[in-house]
This record gives sequence, C-alpha cells and structure tokens, in this order.
Amino acid sequence: MVWFGRGAQLLVAGQAPGTRVHASGRPFTDRSGDVLRGWLGLEPAVFYDRTRVAILPMAFCFPGQDRTGSDLPPPPLCAATWRAAALAEIGPVGLIVLAGGAAIRWHLGPGSVSEWVGRWRETAPAIFPLPHPSWRTTGWQRANPWFGEEVLPALRDRVRQVLDDGA
Repeated sequence: MVWFGRGAQLLVAGQAPGTRVHASGRPFTDRSGDVLRGWLGLEPAVFYDRTRVAILPMAFCFPGQDRTGSDLPPPPLCAATWRAAALAEIGPVGLIVLAGGAAIRWHLGPGSVSEWVGRWRETAPAIFPLPHPSWRTTGWQRANPWFGEEVLPALRDRVRQVLDDGA
C-alpha cells in the first residue's frame, strides 16, 4: 500500500500489505501498525500525514498466501520495477525506517535482520533497520533487550528531529 506525498521527511519502507491492510486500503492498519507507530513514537494523525511520512512498501499489492495461510513475501520484481521511480517522486528524506527483511536487504544489502538491526549505529541517523513489527518479533525482542533499551529511544529521538526540525 503506497502512502506518500512529495517532500515527506520520514520514509517507512515496509514489506507488502497483508490481508487486513489490503482490505482496508490504508497501510499498517493492523497490529503491526500499532507496534510500528509505538516504536516510532507517532500518533496515527502524524503517521498518516502524507506531507510528513511516506510509506512505501517493497510491494504495492497483497502478494497472496501460501498453503498454510501465511502471507507471501513481496515479489522482488515489484521493487525492481518501480521502487527507484517512487523514491524519486518522494524526493530526499531525513530518515528511512526499514521495517523487515525485504526492505533491509533492498536498501542495505545481504545479511540477516538481526545482523543489520544489531549494526544500527552504522546506518543511523539516516537509516534505522528494524525487524518487522509483527507478532513474530515478540520472542526476538525478548532475546534482544538492547533493541528496546538502545535502538527505540534513538529512533524516537531521530523521528522527532526529522519531523519537528526537518533535520
């Protein structure tokens, strides 16, 4: 689900819309959106303000489900086809938040989500790699308390800087 306006200062690069989001027609209108907004420290009114926050997933449409009913990952062809043009339309941003493995790999290159999130200081303050904000991340967060103690406070500070000061 694409959600942006030219000149937004914060770019959220997600995966692909899931079943609920696909039905709603608005990105992150599910539990993962609640988690992500909490991580960013943003109320829905700010998060959905297209002049301030651009939401550009790795696939614009719902990629379907596998045999077990799990959402399929974003097809690489989607980002290869249109991502550069969409990013050019948004223009330069002060902060890119990468939510999940597909976005991390496209923007930063090979490596696991845990590896890139653990190396967040190398890409901050311009880019913050994050795990996908789904229920599957709960166990990962418990095993990696530094994420909540170090990454999230730094992320929230940077979000405030970018949205309040344009820095």
